[in-house]
Amino acid sequence: MDIQQYMTEIGQRARTASRAMAKADTAAKNRALTLIAAAIRREADALRAANKQDLDAARAAGLDAAMLDRLTLSDKAIATMAEGLEQIVALADPIGEISNMKYRPTGIQVGQMRVPLGVIGIIYEARPNVTVDAAGLCIKSGNAAILRGGSEALHCNQALAKLVKQGLEGAGLPQDAVQVVDTTDRAAVGAMITMPEYIDVIVPRGGKGLIARLMQDSKVPMIKHLDGICHVYIDDKADTQKALDVAFNAKCHRYGTCNTMETLLVARGIAAAILPLLAEKYQAEQVELRGDEESRRILAGYPQLKAAAEEDWSTEYLAPILSVRVVDDVDQAIEHINRYSSQHTDAIVTEDYTRAMRFLREVDSASVMVNASTRFADGFEFGLGAEIGISNDKLHARGPVGLEGLTSQKYVVLGQGQVRQ
Repeated sequence: MDIQQYMTEIGQRARTASRAMAKADTAAKNRALTLIAAAIRREADALRAANKQDLDAARAAGLDAAMLDRLTLSDKAIATMAEGLEQIVALADPIGEISNMKYRPTGIQVGQMRVPLGVIGIIYEARPNVTVDAAGLCIKSGNAAILRGGSEALHCNQALAKLVKQGLEGAGLPQDAVQVVDTTDRAAVGAMITMPEYIDVIVPRGGKGLIARLMQDSKVPMIKHLDGICHVYIDDKADTQKALDVAFNAKCHRYGTCNTMETLLVARGIAAAILPLLAEKYQAEQVELRGDEESRRILAGYPQLKAAAEEDWSTEYLAPILSVRVVDDVDQAIEHINRYSSQHTDAIVTEDYTRAMRFLREVDSASVMVNASTRFADGFEFGLGAEIGISNDKLHARGPVGLEGLTSQKYVVLGQGQVRQ
């Protein structure tokens, strides 16, 4: 296969489909999403069988536990994919919405209309649910999508792509509006990121190595985050039960996700009381702790306790490992977070309103939380229906990227024959 020619043909078809999608009405787009959701539920057995092929191959290849976790398509994940599409159906269609209309002294009205970005290229590893989330969001926002999943999820992605195309066809929309790249050749990625004439935005979903490579080589703008070094800070005005629940869930709910806590910060005034209670919960899950000197003194009897090195504060483990530091107060916690955070998601546990508001204002991250687990930093949980990715950039979108993040705005002017003097 000539990869460059193959990808050029995909790009050309996507560009043509994007023009049809940009003018598609809301009813047709919602019809496609509803049909895809129904097909996912109907074909759950076939999806599980395809996923088993991928998982068997992944285990044989020796992929790590975090990758296997991301690759697994559980019954809950299948149901969530379908539910996510139905949530997108229920969301308002942003395309064509006109806002900020104002009269100017000349009598013209000036405002902004929301429009699709065009063609979205998504490059992702494992996570077959991304195929459906990305397809759903791109369809509703009037974009075309080119999806290049990892080789480890090939069978599942192909099975899902078939259902997506059936839904598009059933709604009278072009099947080329969502195309899944069938080759596992890495040259396809190189082609995608150097085709600005066909692809308007790249959304990478994968490991740090993949995203670093794309940042270096891409000629297409990207919506991305490099890693997820997320923090929970337990203030000395925290409710103990809330602190235990949030800090445990943020780490142990799932290890292999970008919104999992990697560093726990605890105020000195509450550290001696709260850390042993948390350590007991972490020990039950065999979580290794890497602590600073003060936290190690408090947790001297913890069996899986090591000294934290400087690099631990800036490491995304994606594993049952947690860095722990005792800090003076909220000021030192904010200082630590703004120094080491990847600006993804950070949380404070406190009953002090003033400190909570300071944390929200001063922590420079895409999602900042009070008394809630960092695991909530997710498009589905934020009510976006799904997400095409999470961005810790400050342009063009930030945080979980849903429908609005896949659109742009153009200025529109309404006049009655005015001419400029």
